[in-house]
Amino acid sequence: MRGLSSKEMEIVSWLEFYKKYFFSAKDIEQFSKSRMQRYNIIKGLIQKGRIVKLGKTRYCLVPVKAKSGKWAEHPFIIADEACGGKDYFIGGWAAANYWGLTEQIPMQTDVYTTRRQGVLEALSSRIVFHRTTKAKAERAVKKEISKHRFRIQPKKDSRKWMESRQ
Repeated sequence: MRGLSSKEMEIVSWLEFYKKYFFSAKDIEQFSKSRMQRYNIIKGLIQKGRIVKLGKTRYCLVPVKAKSGKWAEHPFIIADEACGGKDYFIGGWAAANYWGLTEQIPMQTDVYTTRRQGVLEALSSRIVFHRTTKAKAERAVKKEISKHRFRIQPKKDSRKWMESRQ
């Protein structure tokens, strides 16, 4: 783990003090004189393992108390932050496990969204993004875990999904 510069340490300390563990580049613009300097600071923090990129403008802070640079966060929280809290829902095995329909622990979290596709591997979690319609995303149920709200597929839809897998 490489050491942090005084500017990087100032930013990490500020984020931790205000408990901004998930943030955007705009949140730290006060620490830089230009967009290029802000970009370089973010790039340096990513290389040093102090922040993890979740999306185009969303980042996750690895706190100073994580001495080795290893940190874990609940995959549902990571999915919510990566999607910006809207137009998505958690489905598949993760939703079935959440509702108690299966005891199988999911290897990945399937997120159905109207915005993005692909795979995100961040903070020891594998999140796979699938496309869906806005109507299906609006049917999602809002729940809370560790004082953080997330959207998940309704229980009856998860049950139908499970039946289609057998």
